[in-house]
Amino acid sequence: MITYNFVGEFQLEEEDHVTSWIEFVLDEEHKELGELNYIFCDDDYLLDINIKDLKHNTLTDIISFDYTLGSVVSGDIYISFERVIDNAQELGVVFRDELHRVMVHGVLHYCGYRDKSIEEKVEMRKKEDYYLSLRTF
Repeated sequence: MITYNFVGEFQLEEEDHVTSWIEFVLDEEHKELGELNYIFCDDDYLLDINIKDLKHNTLTDIISFDYTLGSVVSGDIYISFERVIDNAQELGVVFRDELHRVMVHGVLHYCGYRDKSIEEKVEMRKKEDYYLSLRTF
């Protein structure tokens, strides 16, 4: 089950389509959907989590807590819609595309992809681009 939670004014458009797309990604990665929670919040909310839980005093667009067991993908994905807005403007891309990139990025982490090294970042970006290209909405 995928649930969407909102702290603040943000609302996700096309929830049903996004859910189907994320389910498709998991199927393509040969994973099962457990419980996946997206929490959309502002910078302050996510910064507080980053400081308290991860001991990082920096803004970020996403923090994920992975509860995946075997091939069953579960976790909490916190996304700062304010960071996504800023990142989209900086990168010159549409907000919706950047939001979906961040959303699939969290799921790909749960599927085993990492992004610490340059090689891992390149592979992660390729996977993000691939799945973004397969959206049907």
